[in-house]
Amino acid sequence: MPDPGGDAGTAQVTDLSSGWGRALVFAYGVFAVAATGRSLVQLGTDADKAPLAYSLSLVAAVIYLVATSSLLLGGRTGWRVAAVAVCIELLGVLSVGALSYAATDLFPDKTVWSHFGQGYAFLPLVLPFAGLAWLRHTRPATR
Repeated sequence: MPDPGGDAGTAQVTDLSSGWGRALVFAYGVFAVAATGRSLVQLGTDADKAPLAYSLSLVAAVIYLVATSSLLLGGRTGWRVAAVAVCIELLGVLSVGALSYAATDLFPDKTVWSHFGQGYAFLPLVLPFAGLAWLRHTRPATR
């Protein structure tokens, strides 16, 4: 496959949305839609109840959208952007998950990353590890 977003003369990049990547793209897409919808409803109806928590949920939604788009885009650029998005996602779910236990007053309502994604069967905690494993498997070769 030619690399539309990469450097000329480098090795080809595995299609990020093929094989197990399809399941990963699907999962990121579902979380992108779910987190976007939930955060927008929460911010639109009860923003004063938990503004930090709901805003972080919207940040999670944007990260899921970026990861989904990058995995679909593929190529070196898609791989790099997806890697950054998934790393930020991992830091986010770990930080927000820990903070939601340590500072419960900041998280009076559940969000996508609070309690490490407990409201989503802990899939938000598992998803970045699966994403990093897939990105490692599809890492572009360097010359």
